[in-house]
Amino acid sequence: MTHYPGPAPTPATAPDLAPTAAARSKISSAREREFFAAVLDEVRTHGYEAVTMEGVAARTRCGKSTLYRRWRTKARFVAAALRADRQPRCAGIDTGSLAGDLRLVAAAAGAWSDQDTPLLQALGYAVMTDSDLRDAVRETVVAPEVAALEAVLRRGVERGEVPAGHPALEFVPSMIFGVTRIRPLVSGRPADADYLTRYVEAVVLPALGLA
Repeated sequence: MTHYPGPAPTPATAPDLAPTAAARSKISSAREREFFAAVLDEVRTHGYEAVTMEGVAARTRCGKSTLYRRWRTKARFVAAALRADRQPRCAGIDTGSLAGDLRLVAAAAGAWSDQDTPLLQALGYAVMTDSDLRDAVRETVVAPEVAALEAVLRRGVERGEVPAGHPALEFVPSMIFGVTRIRPLVSGRPADADYLTRYVEAVVLPALGLA
């Protein structure tokens, strides 16, 4: 069971994915962002298995040797793209009340679900079989969001809105972020801001005794 309050865990960065200084110097930061945006869009659109280094090279008008020299494999390329400039969607939320914070978390998660959910679904099987990708997804997509949400919950505990030992606390991240992944499979529609806000009102707040 998660205990509150307490420091959120900080995920470690995989050291073996760091590019060499020589490789880094040959690609500008703007060009690197272009490569990252292209490969992630290809993953969302076609699925991870269909994406090739050659296809991304053609889309971005560069030699495929540039991508291979910089990232060596498709898995490392996608992992690096996931790690680049990723910020938690619900970081900085603090309305002064736990219920207000959770409503804003729902709105923030819903606003990005049309981008995040297709990406995670497209990575599906590859994430389960490739440790580089699995670590990158946990580090950049999952862990920062969970840490930001757990900070929201800790503040609610510190303000006395929810007891530190409340049994529902440990399940809140899975409740909120899990439903964003499963709703498209269940109903064929995204877990948008309206849906997640209603979900928080009907399910999460009552579970915490805040309704």
